[in-house]
Amino acid sequence: MSIAEKSSLRHAQFGDSSRRIRLQTLVRLRWLAVAGQSVTVLIVWQFLNFPLPLPEALLLIGALASANLFLSYRFAPTHRLESTAAFTLLGFDLLQMAGLLFITGGLANPFAPLICVPVIISFASQPLVPSLALLAFAVICTTILVLTPYSVPWYPDHALAVEPVMQLGVWCAIASMMSFAAFYAYRVSHEATQLADALAATELVLEREKHLSQLDGLAAAAAHELGTPLATITVVAKEMQRELGNDEKYGEDVALLRSQSERCRDILRRLTSLSTDNEEHMRRLPLSSLIEEVTAPHRQFGIDIKLVEKTSRHGEPVGNRNAGILYGLGNLIENAVDYARDMVTLTVEHDAEKVVVTIADDGQGFAPDVLLRIGEPYMSSRPTSQDRAGGLGLGLFIAKTLLERSGATLRFDNWQADGSGARVHIEWPRWRMEADQ
Repeated sequence: MSIAEKSSLRHAQFGDSSRRIRLQTLVRLRWLAVAGQSVTVLIVWQFLNFPLPLPEALLLIGALASANLFLSYRFAPTHRLESTAAFTLLGFDLLQMAGLLFITGGLANPFAPLICVPVIISFASQPLVPSLALLAFAVICTTILVLTPYSVPWYPDHALAVEPVMQLGVWCAIASMMSFAAFYAYRVSHEATQLADALAATELVLEREKHLSQLDGLAAAAAHELGTPLATITVVAKEMQRELGNDEKYGEDVALLRSQSERCRDILRRLTSLSTDNEEHMRRLPLSSLIEEVTAPHRQFGIDIKLVEKTSRHGEPVGNRNAGILYGLGNLIENAVDYARDMVTLTVEHDAEKVVVTIADDGQGFAPDVLLRIGEPYMSSRPTSQDRAGGLGLGLFIAKTLLERSGATLRFDNWQADGSGARVHIEWPRWRMEADQ
């Protein structure tokens, strides 16, 4: 599967709903803006007695409040806005704020930086293209504010003159702040969305591993339920063989029926023993058995997997079967086998305080820039060669997340002198490995 196909699959699974803002959130922010604008106009007009185009200001504030009332009446609070609708509403908010600033002094108004708010909201919650369009519209509105003929409300006997150089400086400050804050909001929101999607994929993988580990119990339950009807079939088959065993027409068929019923009983008996005689063995897993279980599936790919046990198996930790540890270690070993040239070395050691597993391969290793960001979702851990399909970079993230949930600490580096040879160092406190839960 190509990168494009996997990206399409991710979009089909998660969609873009996480980038849609809830209408109720925007309505509440707008009511906050209406209240703030009203209080500011009231203070400037009533308490400071500054000259102010009051009717025009109240008209603009009333337009925002009326739009809010219409949205609250027309749509349910849980309604989520499509990108086009969100762009329209945020564009209206931007235009309303620009109009209010235009009649109250433009960029000389100390509240001029508030024109950035709709842009920041858009970059935090909307796709990139409409957000960039809103940013461009905001820059145009900010530029128009420079041309306002209205002066900022001030003492009547004192003229507040703002020099053109100061106007240019304020314009540059607002434009740069708007761009930086918008980019920062987009990156934080985008990374949070990626992390949420990747953690959802991690939960799906963990549930799948738990489901597979419980199949033996389901098989035993099925065997128990099938035992009674199969015993009845066996009894009837014996009676039929006693009566028709020497019959030339039906004798062989009856003998075959009995032999197959006995075979079914043997199969069900083995399934039942899977979760009775060996239940404790399957539930409790020594460290050496755990290593062998995660290593065995990867020994058939032409890469030598060398196991180095630095400490004796006597007194090794024994813990519950943990689907997260099994999947995490298995994924790291698979990754090492995929990129190794000839050998993967698995080093295991333990003492009274800790359990350490090190996975090292003789491949090209991690790139220096990758080591700084390794384990982030949707980032491939190593360069992709032409004979390998590109991935979304979720595998290593899932493995790292599951192992860290089990109490492990992971460290990634390159162990050979020339910077090649990837190595993953995994360390648990021993009590976490031996915990009942």
